[in-house]
Amino acid sequence: MLRRISAVIYKEVLHILRDPRTLAVMFLIPVVQLFLLGYAATTDVKHVPMVVLDGDRTPQSQELVDAYRAVDAFRIIGYVERQEDLARLLDAGTAQVALLIPKGYGADVLAGRPATIGLVIDGSDPTVANNAYAVALSIAQNHSTRILRQVLHLDPRRMPGLDPRPRVWYNPELRSANYMIPGLIGTILQFLTMLLTAQAIVREREQGTMEQLIVTPIRPAELVIGKVVPYVAIAFIDFGIILMLGALWFRVPIRGHLGLLLALSGLFLLSSLGFGLLISTVASTQREAMLLTYFLLLPSVFLAGFLFPIQAMPQALQWISYLIPLRYMLVILRGIIVKGVGVEPLWDEALALTLFGIAVMGLAARRFQKRLE
Repeated sequence: MLRRISAVIYKEVLHILRDPRTLAVMFLIPVVQLFLLGYAATTDVKHVPMVVLDGDRTPQSQELVDAYRAVDAFRIIGYVERQEDLARLLDAGTAQVALLIPKGYGADVLAGRPATIGLVIDGSDPTVANNAYAVALSIAQNHSTRILRQVLHLDPRRMPGLDPRPRVWYNPELRSANYMIPGLIGTILQFLTMLLTAQAIVREREQGTMEQLIVTPIRPAELVIGKVVPYVAIAFIDFGIILMLGALWFRVPIRGHLGLLLALSGLFLLSSLGFGLLISTVASTQREAMLLTYFLLLPSVFLAGFLFPIQAMPQALQWISYLIPLRYMLVILRGIIVKGVGVEPLWDEALALTLFGIAVMGLAARRFQKRLE
């Protein structure tokens, strides 16, 4: 049996090496996807264009403007004299945030009276608007504290009220790359294994060589194993490449144990390869296999918690997400890479991936055997 499986593996490896386009897909596309999505799929909003309507023109108003200019979140593109000009810039999208300082602001600050400012934020893009809103309020609060110290000579630490002192664990800088890159690793790994496995078997059918394999002494299970093993090895090589690029290029620290990460990734590959085999039993051409892969991949990306938090989804979609193996893999990747946890907190995810892998691979092998017969 091992000799027959080795012969199929050798045949598949030769076919891969003789097809430069397949080699490019296997090793180049995951790297390109990592770089494109690593920079594009980010929630860090920087250099949001801001316009200023300063009706006071005092040193106090200029200090406020300088406070907003000092942070990377905003980029002040200029001043306007009228609200009509401000509205025109927001309508055109030239500016996404406007800072309005009314006349008398400086006098109110010097007299110790409450000073009011206005912030207009373009809400057409909720992601940018939410981040800009939070940062703008934080800057205003910090500047208000500075005014209390400089003008009124008050120490906010001695004033009554709460003194919150939050600490952020695992990702103190709140870098979105530390959250997105592990998710990209799981998504790319799933896409690659599903697509290559499905196309490898469908390619045999398109070229008419499947019938030649059937008449040989190779059993269906041995044929499946022999076709899948080379792509398992390629998937682990790609996994190592994109994991290394994520750590070195995007500076995502790997805090957990690499051996545990590889072992649990193997469980995830079991289900991904099973889905690839299922696609191969349905598709008749490589183009059809590619379309079916995208059909299964897109819902899993949206419902697994890669781009959007599962807690924010409707209850029905949250229940459906339990049927997606990528959901559990993302928890494992982020837990080991970002948090540095061991196997104890990941028992549920590991068990779910094991059950999914056995069920999907068993169903795929059964359908594939019937297809051969």
